[in-house]
Amino acid sequence: MEVCTVDSPANLELSEATTPAAGESAPAPASPSAATKLPPAARPVPKAVGPVVESAPDPPVNKMRRRIVWAAVVGFLTTSFLMFLRFFLPRTIFEPSSIFRIGPPGDYALGVDTKWQQQYRIWVTKTSDRLFVIYARCTHLGCTPDWKASENKFKCPCHGSGYDSEGINFEGPAPRPMDRAHVELDPEGQIVVNVGRLYEWPKGGTNRFEEQPTSAGGPYIPL
Repeated sequence: MEVCTVDSPANLELSEATTPAAGESAPAPASPSAATKLPPAARPVPKAVGPVVESAPDPPVNKMRRRIVWAAVVGFLTTSFLMFLRFFLPRTIFEPSSIFRIGPPGDYALGVDTKWQQQYRIWVTKTSDRLFVIYARCTHLGCTPDWKASENKFKCPCHGSGYDSEGINFEGPAPRPMDRAHVELDPEGQIVVNVGRLYEWPKGGTNRFEEQPTSAGGPYIPL
C-alpha cells in the first residue's frame, strides 16, 4: 500500500527558499572568526585606557645643579688644556738685568749711598779719590747687612758680622770683605754697573779691589 504525500503550500515555499536556483552555488556555511579559533590564553587582551598624566616642569633647583655640574666639567677641561699647552712652552725665569746704569758720579756725595739697595742690592761708596759699588751680600751666609750711618758701619742682622764703610770686615764670623761690582763710564758719562762680574778679596788671597781700572772699567772709577 503506497502512501502519497501532498505538499502543502507552506512546504513548497520553504523548499523554494532553501533550494538554490539553477546555475547558483549553495552559500557556504558561516565560519567562526579568527579570534574565536585562538585558544583563550593566546587571545589579545585589550589595553586599559587610563587617565593622561602631564609631566610637571623641572624645578629651578635641578636646573641650578645641572649648571654647576657643567661649569665644573668645563672648568676642569679648560684647566687641563691650558696645562697641556704649558707643557710645551719654555720655562723661562725672568730676572732683572745684571747690567744697569745708576747716573753720573756727580750725583753722589762722599760716603755711602743706599738708594739702590732695594732695587739692585748695591751700595755706592764715594771717597776722595774713587767711586766703587759694594754688592750688598754678607760673606758669611749671604744675608743683606744694614748700613748704620750713626756708627759708620755695615752690620749683618743674621749673625753680627760688621764691615766698615768700604765693606771691609772687622767683626763677627764674616771671613772676608764684601765683594765689589764691575763699574765703568759709558760715552754719556753714566756709571754702568755689572753685578754679574764681581771682585773679591779672599782671606789670605790677592786684593782685587786695587786692580788698576782700564778703559773697559774695573773695580772702581777714579775721580
